[in-house]
Amino acid sequence: MTDEDQQNLREALKAVAVALKESRVPFALIGGYAAWARGGPEPDHDVDFLIAEEDADEVESVLAGKGFEIVHPPEDWLFKVFVDDSMIDIIHRACGSPAQRSDAERASLLEVLSVQMPVLEATDLVVQKLCALDEHYCDFAALLPVARALREQVDWDEVRRATAENDFAAAMLFLLQRLGVIDGSDCTDH
Repeated sequence: MTDEDQQNLREALKAVAVALKESRVPFALIGGYAAWARGGPEPDHDVDFLIAEEDADEVESVLAGKGFEIVHPPEDWLFKVFVDDSMIDIIHRACGSPAQRSDAERASLLEVLSVQMPVLEATDLVVQKLCALDEHYCDFAALLPVARALREQVDWDEVRRATAENDFAAAMLFLLQRLGVIDGSDCTDH
């Protein structure tokens, strides 16, 4: 991604965040840019926002009314918003379950690129990233810098509880412990 593309993505993030704030629908910045806002590495492909599934139609209408291009991919858990060539994912189902307003309301307000917006808590971010791991997507290398950057903000016992059914998440937690990113007291067996 070029510097210009990165700047365009940042501008798109701000524009969509402002539109979502004006809608008064609960939302949260999630994914790579939420991790970045909390001290992680900056992503280079898209921006993700979480909304409740029940608010998806309203949010789509608001964003379309602001002149943003809306695209519905085959996946039924999100829609995409394009600001020029920059892509924003509006996710309304995460970790296989419909997102609830309470999921977004747990976020804390942070200033991101000079715009105050709700950003998902670090523990919830790590849970979402680990829940996404499966036999088709298992890129531990992409998760390591995020876990390292956020490790002191994360409740690792909660991460372990929330991801207990995912063997890939358990493997990642084991790797983080073996590498010294988290210690054994961060993840006790339950």
